[in-house]
Amino acid sequence: MADVIDGLKLEQRHGKSRVRVGRVWRDPNGTHFFVEWKVSISLLSDCIPAYVSADNSQIVTTDTMKNTVYVKAKECTQQLSAEDFAIVLAKHFTSFYHQVTAATVKIVEKPWTRVYIDGQPHRHGFKLGSEKHVTEVVLTKAGALTLTSGVEGLALLKTTKSGFEGFVRDKNTLLPETRERMLATEVTASWRYHFNSLSSIPPKPLYFAERYGNVSKVLVNTFFGPPKEGVYSPSVQSTLYQMAKAVLGRFQDIASIQLNMPNLHFLPVNLSSKDNPALVKFDDDVYLPTDEPHGSIEASLSRLHSRM
Repeated sequence: MADVIDGLKLEQRHGKSRVRVGRVWRDPNGTHFFVEWKVSISLLSDCIPAYVSADNSQIVTTDTMKNTVYVKAKECTQQLSAEDFAIVLAKHFTSFYHQVTAATVKIVEKPWTRVYIDGQPHRHGFKLGSEKHVTEVVLTKAGALTLTSGVEGLALLKTTKSGFEGFVRDKNTLLPETRERMLATEVTASWRYHFNSLSSIPPKPLYFAERYGNVSKVLVNTFFGPPKEGVYSPSVQSTLYQMAKAVLGRFQDIASIQLNMPNLHFLPVNLSSKDNPALVKFDDDVYLPTDEPHGSIEASLSRLHSRM
C-alpha cells in the first residue's frame, strides 16, 4: 500500500538477502540431520520518517534480521522443514516489532542428501544433489498467510517416447515433424497451499518436507510414465499439463501450481564429407546437446475459485 508524501506516492520495504545458515540436529541414537538454507527476508513496515525526514528510529536493521536467522535456528531444537522455519521467522518479525505490518521470508534449501555405504545409511555423511527445495511465506500482522513451496533445477530426460507434430508451418519454419525424439527439460515448479492462517496448518512434524518429496515424486513419475513402457509425450505443453493436473489430483491441500519447463534440445548429428557422404549417419543415437537457444514453456493450473 502506497503512502502519499508531498503529493507523491511512496511504496517501500526493506530486508536482508542471501543469509546462509547450516543446522545440525542429533538424535539420541547418534544419527545426524543436516540442512543448509539461504534465507531472504523482506519487511513491510511503518518507517516512512526514515525516507522523508532522516529519522531512523522505526527501522529494524538488516543486521538484526541476519542475526535473528541464527538465533532462531539455534532455538529450533527439533528438526523442521524450510517452510516451518520461514514461518518461525515471519511470525517473529510481525509479532515482535509493532511497526512491521507484513513479512516475506524466502528460503532456498541446498540439496544435501544422506550418503549410503554398502546399502546402509551413514549416520553423519551427506552428499550434494541437484534440485533445490524452495519456499516463500508471506505473513501479515493480522495473521493472513500465503504459503508456497517449490522445486528448482529438477533436470529430467527421456531418450524416446516423445514427438512433435501438427504445429504451424510457414516460410520461416524449418523444424521437421517427428514421433521419435529425445525430451529433456529442467523443471521449475511452484505450488501454493490453501492454508490461509497459521492455525490452519496441520500440526504434523515435517509435514511440508514430506509433501515436498511426494509432490516431486508425482512430477517425475508423470513425466516418465511406467518404468517399462513409459508414456508418450506429444509436446512439452501436454506433458506439463499432465504433471500439473496429477499434482492437484493427488494433493487436496494444494490450491494451484505453476510449472516452467524449458525444452533443452538434443540435435541429431549427421556428418558428411566429399569423400565420405555418411561419415556419421543419424540413427536415433548420436546427438549434439545444446541449451541455447531453448524453447520456453510455462503454465499454471489452479482449482476453480482459487487465486493463483
